[in-house]
Amino acid sequence: MSDDPTPRNESPNRRNQEPQFNWKGFLLLAVVVLLVGSGLMVGKEATRSQEITYKQFKQYVENDLIDRTEDLKLIQQDTTSAEIIEGYVLKSKPGEAAATAPIQEIAPPPVTPVTPGATTGVVRKNSVKFRVPVSIQYQKEELQALMNKHGLVLAPVYQNDQWSALLFSMLPILLLLFLLYFLVRQQIKTAGRGAMSFGKSRAKMLSQDRNKVTFKDVAGVEEAKEEVSELVEFLRDPKKFQRLGGKIPKGVLMVGSPGTGKTLLAKAIAGEADVPFFSISGSDFVEMFVGVGASRVRDMFEQGKKNSPCLIFIDEIDAVGRHRGHGMGGGHDEREQTLNALLVEMDGFDTQEGIIIIAATNRPDVLDPALLRPGRFDRQVTVSLPDVKGREEILRVHAKKVKLSESADLSKVSRGTPGFSGAELANVINEAALLAARRNLKSIGTAELEEARDKVRWGRERRSLALSEKEKENTAYHEAGHAILIEVLEHTDPLHKVTIIPRGPSLGSTMWLPEEDKFTHRKSELLDDLVVAMGGRVAEEIQFGDVTNGAMGDIRQATNISRSMVCAWGMSEKMGMVDYGGDGEQAVMAPGRSRNYSGATAQKIDEEVKRLIDEAYSKAKDILLSHKDKLDAIAQALLEYETLDGIHIKEIMQHGHMINPPNTKPPSPPALPVVKAQESRPVAREDEGSDGLPGGLIGVPV
Repeated sequence: MSDDPTPRNESPNRRNQEPQFNWKGFLLLAVVVLLVGSGLMVGKEATRSQEITYKQFKQYVENDLIDRTEDLKLIQQDTTSAEIIEGYVLKSKPGEAAATAPIQEIAPPPVTPVTPGATTGVVRKNSVKFRVPVSIQYQKEELQALMNKHGLVLAPVYQNDQWSALLFSMLPILLLLFLLYFLVRQQIKTAGRGAMSFGKSRAKMLSQDRNKVTFKDVAGVEEAKEEVSELVEFLRDPKKFQRLGGKIPKGVLMVGSPGTGKTLLAKAIAGEADVPFFSISGSDFVEMFVGVGASRVRDMFEQGKKNSPCLIFIDEIDAVGRHRGHGMGGGHDEREQTLNALLVEMDGFDTQEGIIIIAATNRPDVLDPALLRPGRFDRQVTVSLPDVKGREEILRVHAKKVKLSESADLSKVSRGTPGFSGAELANVINEAALLAARRNLKSIGTAELEEARDKVRWGRERRSLALSEKEKENTAYHEAGHAILIEVLEHTDPLHKVTIIPRGPSLGSTMWLPEEDKFTHRKSELLDDLVVAMGGRVAEEIQFGDVTNGAMGDIRQATNISRSMVCAWGMSEKMGMVDYGGDGEQAVMAPGRSRNYSGATAQKIDEEVKRLIDEAYSKAKDILLSHKDKLDAIAQALLEYETLDGIHIKEIMQHGHMINPPNTKPPSPPALPVVKAQESRPVAREDEGSDGLPGGLIGVPV
C-alpha cells in the first residue's frame, strides 16, 4: 500500500511496543552457567586425592610402596598453617597381586593425550594419588630422617588456591544474583510505560496485516461512509481538493447510539487509508497523577507529527472532553488539563497540518463547546440506526460468515427488526447460528432467524417455568384482550405473535411489528396504543370479575404515553402546546427535579393524564364486550396451542375459528399439586420479573 520500506506492522516508535520476556536467552544462559559449574565440580572431583594419616604414610614409606617415578611434593598453602605432602602410592609391589594393595582406587584419572618426551599427564594405572597433612614446624626432623632413610625426595611447592576456591564457593550466589538482575530488569522494562514513563502516549498503530476491515464490511450507514470516505480520498490525492483551495477537516466527530457502528467505521477508515493509523481510548488519558493526561496528549501529537500525514482515532471521547468547570477540583482538575491540552494541540499557535483526529461518542450533549467548534471538530457525522434497506445489507454482511440456507429470507427478517442497531443484527445472525447448531441443522433457515429475532428483542422462552392452569387461563385472556384490540382498532401496527409461554420478564406476550420504519407518531396512533395497553386489564375484569397485578407494565407504559402527550407533545386541547418539563420517562426517572409550572397547572396535568387513560379504558371495555365470543375463542386457542401467529388471530376474528391451526401442539405438562391459598390478596411472584408482569404488552417502544 505504501512506498515506505518500513513494514506497516512495526511501530516507528519503539517505546510503544510492549517488551517481551526473552525466555530462550535466559534458559540458554542458565544452561551454560550450570555446565560450567558442573565442569568445575567434575574436574575437581577427578583431580581429588585420597587423604591419609601420617601414620599410614610412614607405613607406605617403610613398605616401599611409594611411587618413585615422581618426587613427593610438599605443598605450602597460604590459606592454612599446615602443609600437605602429595604423591602416589603403588597398589602393589612389583610381582605381587593387586589384592594386597593397602589403598583402593577412588576413581580412574582422566585420560589425556601424552606428548612424546613429556612426563605430565601420564595415565597411572598401578598407583593412587594421596595427600598427607603434616606440620613442618613440629615434624621437620622426623620427616627429614624418614626421607633420607628410604631415599625419597621431598620437593617444596607453593600453591595459592584462594581465588579458585572463592570463585567456586561464590558460584551459586552469583547465579542467584544474575537471576534476580534478569527478572528485575525485565520488570523495569515492562513497567517502563507506567513507572518510568507516565506521560507517554498509549496510542497504538493499527496493524494492516491482521483483521483488515474495509468499507465493504460496513453497511447501512451510506451517508456516514460518504462523509468519512472523503478523508481517505484526500489522503490519497490531496491535490484534488487543494486545487480549489479546500482544506480537509482537522477533526471528525462520529455521533450515534450504541451499536450503530462508529468504531467499525473507524476500522474501515484505517483499512482503506494508506497512512499510519493510531487508535486510543478517551479513558487512557485520565490518570490519578496530575499532569499525566496532558503529557500523553502532547506525546500523542508528537508521534503523529513524526508520521504525518496520519489519522488518530479517539474512542469514547466524552471520557476526557466533558464540559469544563464541573470537576471536583474546580477549574484545574486533571480532566480539564487534559482537555485544554487537546484543544491547544488541535487548533493552537503551534498547530501543524497532516494530523486528522477522528473521535466517537454516544453522548455529544456532555462535550465542551470549545471542542465542537469549527477548526477542531469541523464535521459531525451522525451514525444513525439503519432503515429497512440498511438492515438487510447489514444482515447480508454478517451472513457471509455463517452457512445460510438458500431459502432463508433476509428481507423478511429486516422488515421485522425495526429499531435494531448493527450490533443487534449481528447478534441475531449469531443466535440463529447457535440455534441451528443445537438442532443439528446443516444450515440456517428463516425459522431460526425469526426465532433468534424474537429472542434478541423480547427474550428467550422459559418453557421450564411451571404455571398452574388458573394462571395460564388468566394469562390467555389477558393476551387475548390485547390481540383483539390490535386487530379491531384502525391505527395500530400489524399483530405479529401472541404467546402464553413465559419469555423474558413476562409470563405471556403480545408482539406487534410495524410494516415500515416509523419516525413520528400521530395522535390517533397514540390514542389507539393507550386503548391496546388497557386491553389485558379489561379482559381479566370481563372474564373473571376481578383483576391481577399483571397489568402493571401496561399501566406504566400508558402513563408514560399520556404524560408525554400532555407535557411534551402538545396533544391536549386543555393544556395547549406548552412544554411542561419533558416527556413522561424523564418525569419518572427524575421525580425530584424542579418544574417550571405552578401547582395548579400540575393538578390540571394529572387530571388530563387520568382523563386520557380513563377514556382508553372505557373504549377498550366496550370493544371487548362486543367481541366476547372472539375473546373466549382466542383464549381457548392459546390454552391449546400456547403460541398463535397474527394470521391465526385474524382467522378467528373473521370466521370464529382457525382455518389453518398450528401444526404441533405443546406437550402436556405434569399435574401440579393443589396448594390452598393462605391469603386472598394478590402476592407478587418471583417469576413475574422485575415489573411483576404475568401477561405484559411487549412491542416497539413509543
